Amino acid sequence: MSEGQSEPQSAAQPEFQPASILSLAYLGDAVFELCVRDMLTRENGLTHNGYNKLAKNYVPAIKQAAMYHKIFPYLTEDEQSVIKRGRNLNTSSRAKNAPAADYRHATGLETLFGYLYAAKQYDRLKEIFDLCVTEQ
Repeated sequence: MSEGQSEPQSAAQPEFQPASILSLAYLGDAVFELCVRDMLTRENGLTHNGYNKLAKNYVPAIKQAAMYHKIFPYLTEDEQSVIKRGRNLNTSSRAKNAPAADYRHATGLETLFGYLYAAKQYDRLKEIFDLCVTEQ
């Protein structure tokens, strides 16, 4: 190559290398919260306290555990593997107002959200979030 020319870049994206399950759960907690806040602020013109009251319909462990069970059949094999690994994660933290099983399922859901965000699968993330929050 002559001076000033760069090598052509590969059109293929590098393969996604997931972070640790714990880091994906941590990231997913924030991603899920952001999805909820985005949804609520688009739909309502409320006060800060009003938003917080509505958010409680989505973010507690017991609600997220129900979402885990609701979306599980719609997940790909890879997504099911990630959500199960998050569910089985051994952490020292526990939910204040939820049974341990619900807390573990909620952690699985958050891990999936972290995974999809880190993998830049934003359309799939939105699709799964919509499944989580729609009434059936």
